[in-house]
Amino acid sequence: MNFDFSEMLLEVVAKKASDLHITAGAAPMLRVRGALVPIEGAPRMTPTDTREIVYTILNSSQRQRLETDWQIDFAYSIPGHARFRVNSYFQRGTIGAAFRLIPAETVPIEQLGLPPVIRGFASKPRGIVLVTGPTGSGKSTTLASIINEINETRDDHIMTIEDPIEFLHRHKKCIVNQREIGSDAHTFAMALKAALRQDPDVILVGEMRDMETIGTALTAAETGHLVFATLHTQDAPQTVDRIIDVFPPSQQGQVRAQLAIGLQGIVTQTLVPTADGKGRAVAAEVLVPTPGIRNLIREGKTHQIYSMIQTGGAHGMQTMDSSLASL
Repeated sequence: MNFDFSEMLLEVVAKKASDLHITAGAAPMLRVRGALVPIEGAPRMTPTDTREIVYTILNSSQRQRLETDWQIDFAYSIPGHARFRVNSYFQRGTIGAAFRLIPAETVPIEQLGLPPVIRGFASKPRGIVLVTGPTGSGKSTTLASIINEINETRDDHIMTIEDPIEFLHRHKKCIVNQREIGSDAHTFAMALKAALRQDPDVILVGEMRDMETIGTALTAAETGHLVFATLHTQDAPQTVDRIIDVFPPSQQGQVRAQLAIGLQGIVTQTLVPTADGKGRAVAAEVLVPTPGIRNLIREGKTHQIYSMIQTGGAHGMQTMDSSLASL
């Protein structure tokens, strides 16, 4: 292939793209303002091209995982230029990959375009805050900004569990330890259980994928830790239901009680094109658990939560519709 791979990744930065896609039979593609466009001058890639690129940036154990699981998540950096979250996978017997650009620096909370109440989540002493939304909606950026706010304002031990590590946090006022699934820990559930024995004040769980991880996160929130986690849900009521429904019926009453007590906030966000078409802005639904909302969660009346968000502006709440209307 005549087009250097490092040049492709630098094009992501230069074009202010969010992602780079490589796959056999197509030119490398950038996602710019939500749309895919080919890299100018880059030829179509062959199966050999994509395989060579991916195998060059994987270590031997990662190559083995790719060949065993047929997909892998990892991080890749061009020192001094950019860092990427990567998912490589097999398709039609060939290797493809998606590279998501990770901003070089965390964005200050006030520059995210989210309501001021989000900043308050960084000062909570305990409980669980959930940031939800579809893939590519900016969840990782929001959480990184909140973690950075904690790092700059509190004297705590922060433990993050990610797959892969995206934003690199330096020790500031806090100690920040970051564990990557596959490199530093086997599973989210195992790492989260271990974290409770590592004297953390704040725990970030990159994704709650199973009952064991969700249960341990709720227990951590209940026992004096501040927990942040993500889910791929579309609104606050669905988020509550997803957490409850992962448990068998015999345990759901207890889980409702745990969540009703421990929940500190739910942010559901998405990215939409700006009016001038030159970028994307974040729109978000925000739930702040009032006593009334906690009662609805405890009683299993999640269908009534939306109306309380609509009328909860005084508490910092907003619906997705109102957020979109304000853009």
